[in-house]
Amino acid sequence: MEIRKIPFRQALREAMQEEMRRDQNVFLMGEEVAVYNGAYKVSQGMMDEFGERRVIDTPIAELGFAGIGVGAAMNGLRPIIEFMTWNFAVLAFDQIVNSAAKMRSMSAGQFSCPIVFRGPSAAAGQLGAQHSQSFENWMANVPGLKVISVSNPYDAKGLLKSAIRDNDPVCFFESEVMYGDVGEVPEEEYLIPIGKANVGREGNDVTIVSYNKMMKIAYAAAEELAKEEVSVEVIDLRTIRPLDVETIVNSVKKTNRLVILEEAWPYGSVTSEVTFQVQKHAFDYLDAPIKRITTTDTSIAYAPTLVSAFMPNTEKVVKAIKEALYVSS
Repeated sequence: MEIRKIPFRQALREAMQEEMRRDQNVFLMGEEVAVYNGAYKVSQGMMDEFGERRVIDTPIAELGFAGIGVGAAMNGLRPIIEFMTWNFAVLAFDQIVNSAAKMRSMSAGQFSCPIVFRGPSAAAGQLGAQHSQSFENWMANVPGLKVISVSNPYDAKGLLKSAIRDNDPVCFFESEVMYGDVGEVPEEEYLIPIGKANVGREGNDVTIVSYNKMMKIAYAAAEELAKEEVSVEVIDLRTIRPLDVETIVNSVKKTNRLVILEEAWPYGSVTSEVTFQVQKHAFDYLDAPIKRITTTDTSIAYAPTLVSAFMPNTEKVVKAIKEALYVSS
């Protein structure tokens, strides 16, 4: 396969373009996606190619256009609903949680809801408490939704294409600070299956599990510890629901230690679910208590020093791994 290096935003754009060319029922709707070419230029040039009937600008009314998308999906179309940020999607939760997620079960299978809700999640610098929240664990709590959170251009393209083709509602999470990241992406078409984690780095001493932009910190910690001859296995969840428990458990059975890294509040987090699943399926293999690194259990502040204190970082991860490695047995 011919490999190119392209930005994250281009990988997302190519996924949408290819699926819209493939299927006339696919369309994009959201704030500034058409005339302005997208708030983060993800949809640049798409209105020129597909026209205003398939790339649709909306008012600042998330509940309204999410509802239009759900209705369109119930009637045979495949909408992609772009939120400028998942923080704004809070206004649309009634449609996501009470309509899209429940439609198949409430209709006894008469209606499916093939819709993708996508946009950036979590912190992106000094954006304040109302624009910096992570929502993966919120959406993963809802039966009927599939939840994807990507960390690199390759996964972004392959998983977004799979999400668009899926017959159930998918919540797709990106990051504002990664849209310019460049990564290797094949020229040829490819799909990545939903529900399969990726072992991005193999190791023998400890497993670290994460997703989205926290993967950068996970890899940085693994590199730092490699200098001390500590072998870290790094797993990118990619899909939060359904969770690839098998890959995580198999890794823990090999390394006997687990550290989980997440940019979210600790209470009721993805780290909590991963911890439970590992204790259920691999408790006897653990040689140390499971360690987890999350944000602090507060709203994020605006001051840069407080943002730094709120967020996970490489130093915190390295410290947690060393605590897991050198615990008394």
